[in-house]
Amino acid sequence: MSLQFRQTRAAVNNTRNSPPPPSSAYIALEGGTYAASDLTRGPWHPDHQHAGPPIALVARSIERAAALLDLTHVARLTANLLRPIPISELAVEVQTEYAGRNVAHFSARLIAAEKDVARFTAVAQREGNLDMPVGLPGHPLPHAPRSVDDSPEVKFPFSADVTGYRDLIESRVAEGAFFRGPSAVWFRMRYPLVAGEEPSPIQRVAVAADSGNGISAVLDFRRYIFVNSDLTINLFRKPQGEWICIDARTLIGSAGSGLAEARIFDSLGLIGRSTQSLAIRLRE
Repeated sequence: MSLQFRQTRAAVNNTRNSPPPPSSAYIALEGGTYAASDLTRGPWHPDHQHAGPPIALVARSIERAAALLDLTHVARLTANLLRPIPISELAVEVQTEYAGRNVAHFSARLIAAEKDVARFTAVAQREGNLDMPVGLPGHPLPHAPRSVDDSPEVKFPFSADVTGYRDLIESRVAEGAFFRGPSAVWFRMRYPLVAGEEPSPIQRVAVAADSGNGISAVLDFRRYIFVNSDLTINLFRKPQGEWICIDARTLIGSAGSGLAEARIFDSLGLIGRSTQSLAIRLRE
């Protein structure tokens, strides 16, 4: 167990007298491993990460593998979440499944304590300049319900007494309200994903998109657990700027399953969509 891990875990029970939060979600270690900080803590358990940061961490490795092939747009990223992801040291492994001239397919593993905690697939594409016809059906594309400047800043209402995901990101509500059904929220990362690095566009999207089922919750968080077991992000263009808007809604089935779906925007307009499969249970 690394010194960084011991330091971050020791902060779980600290409250208002806590020292300042860590300066990044992860610190890169030797051998392709990463130490998670308290900024990754999620709402379901104090020892587990919010899935957004680790998904973004794997996206970072995938986009680096794609860049070696001159493929600079990650068009799809799917995360299959196998187990709760501990706030501990993580390892990322990426494999190129197929690489063509314009498209490549990748798979990846996220490993903690020698166990796979998540597996991934992704598609990366070559970018180029193309002249598109004017007046295409459905165009021009829509914008977020409200701009960042017109959206009030609101803190995530969970885990206020410990450092966690709510401290990693800044959030502004463009439409609706947290945990009260369909809502649109702007996200911006306050800290780097990995120490010393500027987050890339796909990293910013991944950190935000996994919150779709939370911001659009229709069930009482105190009575129900509605954890997502996956996340799929489809982007038809590369995001621009620091701010990402997730315009989400949650749909509930009658047998303990649900779906959270979202439109994803940057300051210029729509950039893609995301979906999450939900497993719904009563709290014990």
